[in-house]
Amino acid sequence: MKRPIQILLISLLSVSLIFAQSTLPLNKERIITSLDKSYGKRAAKRGEAWFKLMQPKAENTERDSLESVNQFFNMFRFIDDIKLWGVNNYWATPIEFIGVNGGDCEDYSIAKYFTLLELGIPDEKMRITMVKAVTLNQYHMVLAYYDTPSAIPLILDNLDGQIKPASQRNDLIPVYSFNASQLWLNKEKGRGILSGKSSRLKLWRDLRQRITTSKLKQPKFKMEF
Repeated sequence: MKRPIQILLISLLSVSLIFAQSTLPLNKERIITSLDKSYGKRAAKRGEAWFKLMQPKAENTERDSLESVNQFFNMFRFIDDIKLWGVNNYWATPIEFIGVNGGDCEDYSIAKYFTLLELGIPDEKMRITMVKAVTLNQYHMVLAYYDTPSAIPLILDNLDGQIKPASQRNDLIPVYSFNASQLWLNKEKGRGILSGKSSRLKLWRDLRQRITTSKLKQPKFKMEF
C-alpha cells in the first residue's frame, strides 16, 4: 500500500462521496445469485453469512455490532491490489471483497463501514481513517467509531483483531479520516475539514458504477474462492 499521500487523499475523498450519494437498498436474492455466478458457491455462502450478520437483533448494542462485523471481515485474507486485481490501487465494493474472500486494508475498512451502516450505526459515528502504521512503516487504513463526538474512538483493524481505543494504538498515527459527508485532516484533537469535488475522478466513477450496476470485477490472481 505504499503510494504517494496525494493519491491516497484523492481516493479517500472519492470514496466518501460515493457512500454519500450511492448507498442503495440491498437485494439479497440478486446479490447471492451474482456472487454464485461470478465467484462460485463458497462466495454465495459468504454472502448468505453477510446478510445474516446484517439482520438487526433487538438485544444487540452498537458495541456488539462492532465486534461481530470486525470479527466477520477479519477472517478474510489479506492480498495486495496488484496481486489480486492487477492494479496498484483498486477499491473493491463490499460484495467484491466478499466474493473473492480477500483484499487489502482499504477493502476491510470499507466493508466494515458499509455493513455497520446497514446495521443502523449512524454515519456521523464512523470515520474511515488513513493512518501511518509505525511498525510496518507504511500507510494503512482502519475504521474508527466515536460513541460521542468528543470520545476517544474505537479502532477496527485487520492488523490487530481486538477492538481497542485509539489511545492504546500507539502504533498508528492518524493522517486523514472521512465518512459519507466529510473529510478531515487528523491533528490530535482538532479536525480541519477539507472539501472538494471528485466527480472527475476515474476511481470515483468506476466504483460508483459498480455499486449502482452490481458489476463485479474478476480478480487477476487465481485463488480458491
